[in-house]
Amino acid sequence: MTIPKLVLSSPADILAAVPYLVGFHPTDSLVVAGVAGPQVRLTTRWDLPVASEDLDLLVALLRREAVTEVFVVGYGPGALVTPAADTVTRLLRAGGIRVAESLRAEGGRYWSYSCDSATCCPAEGTPYDTERSHVAAEAVMHGLVALPDRGSLRRSVQRCAGAAMRQATSRVMADLRAMPEPGGPVADELAARFVAEGLARVRRAVGLYDAGGRLDDEDAARLGLDLAVVRVRDEAWALIDDRDAHVALWRDLTRRLEPGHVAPAASLLAAAAWHRGECALAGMALERALAADPGYSMAILLRQALAHMMPPAMLRDRMPTPAELDDEMGPARAIWLAPLRALLTRDVPGPASASAPGGRQIRSPS
Repeated sequence: MTIPKLVLSSPADILAAVPYLVGFHPTDSLVVAGVAGPQVRLTTRWDLPVASEDLDLLVALLRREAVTEVFVVGYGPGALVTPAADTVTRLLRAGGIRVAESLRAEGGRYWSYSCDSATCCPAEGTPYDTERSHVAAEAVMHGLVALPDRGSLRRSVQRCAGAAMRQATSRVMADLRAMPEPGGPVADELAARFVAEGLARVRRAVGLYDAGGRLDDEDAARLGLDLAVVRVRDEAWALIDDRDAHVALWRDLTRRLEPGHVAPAASLLAAAAWHRGECALAGMALERALAADPGYSMAILLRQALAHMMPPAMLRDRMPTPAELDDEMGPARAIWLAPLRALLTRDVPGPASASAPGGRQIRSPS
């Protein structure tokens, strides 16, 4: 994630920045923001109370990201925050990482664990106002968003499509069912044409959202089905960069696609969010993906990466470019369309598919 240079010169500045770094205003949370030079390199968050073993991977992650110092912020009552703040501070200091500031925030006031002066850090706490902070204004100006709470972030990936989207999906599926059956000398040619058109649709969609546009229902449904073909999905994955368009596109499709079609788009949303350092959004997108398809391999891979606190660069640097995908996978073959054909055979959109099946909870830092 390209985070703007927010000047954090006081505890109030740190508290104003944190909601924009995690994507929502935290409650009952422990947040660690790692800094390398003038740049916030990464931000992690845990629900409180947090088990000490859940923090054990933190130092290794910060070292991999060349973090030189951190800000620790706990949200909630002292009985909940203080043990977690003490544990993480002890781990960080033992790992040779400087704790620049450690805070607890509750009810519009903060307390500093780094300060023992009653003059600047009174026992009753110091009032602060994130809404009027210049840091919040700067963050908003750079396009960062802080939703009211974690529930708001979760709702931002929940399904919101209605009858019009289901009808569009039915039309697109009917068209695709008319494709010739696999077999015969032209089967691979047909697959190559389908894949080429799918790759082009992915690129056009990214460009459309980059320009502030949005797919209509039929184009969204068609792209969602294109992603059932791994080569098309991997093209979308390989294209992910720091542009907002990737999160916007895959979040939109995650919310609009039929539950049985959503796993690839939700996994791409997770990859795009993780690429930007938005681990909370990534985790929620993976919940959607795995609710739709518990065995979806891309979602499982990303869930493991989040659970093990891998920095996004470790997987991103191993992701082939579109040209390398062509070299590795070779010419399109009819077998590539097998997952799409299976989806067309078993999935008939209708009113009963308006709600996703029950989700699986994913415990990961965010």
